[in-house]
Amino acid sequence: MKTVVMIPTYNEAYNIKKIINDVLNCGIDLNVLIVDDMSPDGTYKIVEDIAKQNSKVHLLLRKEKKGRGYAGKDGFIKALDMKADFIVEMDGDGSHHPKYIQEFLKVIKDCDVVIGSRYIDNGKDEQRTLLRRLISKLSRLYLSTILDVTIKDPTSGYRMYKKEALQKFVSKLKANDPFIVTEVIYHIKKNKLKVKESPIVFLKRFAGESKLKPAILIKYLFKVLKLKMSF
Repeated sequence: MKTVVMIPTYNEAYNIKKIINDVLNCGIDLNVLIVDDMSPDGTYKIVEDIAKQNSKVHLLLRKEKKGRGYAGKDGFIKALDMKADFIVEMDGDGSHHPKYIQEFLKVIKDCDVVIGSRYIDNGKDEQRTLLRRLISKLSRLYLSTILDVTIKDPTSGYRMYKKEALQKFVSKLKANDPFIVTEVIYHIKKNKLKVKESPIVFLKRFAGESKLKPAILIKYLFKVLKLKMSF
């Protein structure tokens, strides 16, 4: 069974080498797929050099229609093209530790999608400021209410999918930005996929600043209403 870890990146040159090494050295056989939007800081060049020396590392370099949402969709499609049985989605800033993937592989035997959750027993969020924690809490409550889901951490971007689950909706993804994380929840609900949450500790990023600002998070809440109208 083949597992591909798909990581969208943009300006993560300070982080990417360590992240790739951590994934490859987490104790299980994994392939790493970096999906980069021509990062000005040269992230993709670092990945190219690593890929030349390690066949487990792959680069999808995107030059058009840039954005986290488009990168995520293209990364999913590429992972499926690579004949992945399980596809892991994780951030490229070091906040998602790959050590949890081994547990995800156990949990997914009984479901379609595993979500790495900060808000269940043994889960934790080490990164958020008080303001971000408040916004996150309100966002989770809002999403759960509007989309009628019982997921404790619907905004988590650390997930594992069975290929059959991803194939049901990947072609329908439209978001060009990080809203893809919520859009996927909508499709999970619409396709009646079985979800289980597995605890993670959400870490402080290795370097750089988060690209997801509180104002952007608030803006995304209005997009949820459009998804609701699509049910």
